Amino acid sequence: MSAQISFPIASPGGARTASVAYERRGAGAPLLLLHGIGHHWQAWEPVLDILAAERDVVAVDLPGFGASPALPDGHAYDLASVVPVLGAFCEAIGIERPHVAGNSLGGLLALELGREKLARSVTALSPAGFWSEGERRYAFGTLRAMRAAALSMPVSLIERLSRSTVGRTALTSTIYARPGRRSPRAVVAETLALREATGFRQTLEAGRTVRFADDVPAVPVTVAWGSRDRLLLPRQGVRAKHTVPGARLVRLPGCGHVPMNDDPALVARVILDCSG
Repeated sequence: MSAQISFPIASPGGARTASVAYERRGAGAPLLLLHGIGHHWQAWEPVLDILAAERDVVAVDLPGFGASPALPDGHAYDLASVVPVLGAFCEAIGIERPHVAGNSLGGLLALELGREKLARSVTALSPAGFWSEGERRYAFGTLRAMRAAALSMPVSLIERLSRSTVGRTALTSTIYARPGRRSPRAVVAETLALREATGFRQTLEAGRTVRFADDVPAVPVTVAWGSRDRLLLPRQGVRAKHTVPGARLVRLPGCGHVPMNDDPALVARVILDCSG
């Protein structure tokens, strides 16, 4: 079920209203899914039905991404500002302390929700925030280049490229290890989501000083990293384990930065194991 909900949030200018689009499927313990920067909830489509067989799954478009409008004017996109918005969203749709799984930016947000005791468990897939300064600059430069390419291409060219394996590779090989597996429709949709993301610039700017340096005590945490992640290098998973020593560190063989499409069965099992 696709829906959009509006709810009150606190902001520097007083009480304001935020709106979030989301997809909800299944029944069971609540499981919140958070995508990465420039993406949308459909990034989780390869694993949604597997997860929904055992969980009440809510996949969101983060504010300023996908079908979710930007945050109100003056509202920041940093962790301290976005995490309370996600907490208010969960309250608005009637779920309390969900299990949370996130990818990239979503993985960082999931860890912060766990640290704030707003999550029952956390599964972080290639989470942001464990980079060196050089690695951060490389990742941000790559993301800016991807965004610039998406903005520069006519929709007709994006559609034409999506029809061939070579074209899908050109459009998405930075984030997928097996881009040919992505459907033409999905590649077009996520390329358009990247170019139309109203929160992209503010989110990237807010991430310039981000380092996740705190433990996440009393919450089950799994950190999983694709062995073929070209955006956030797998060695960052070792740093994550040092930062959150109680976390389970899982290798995802043959997977890229967005592993849900590369190996749906493995990624779903990792999430279900952590949220069991």
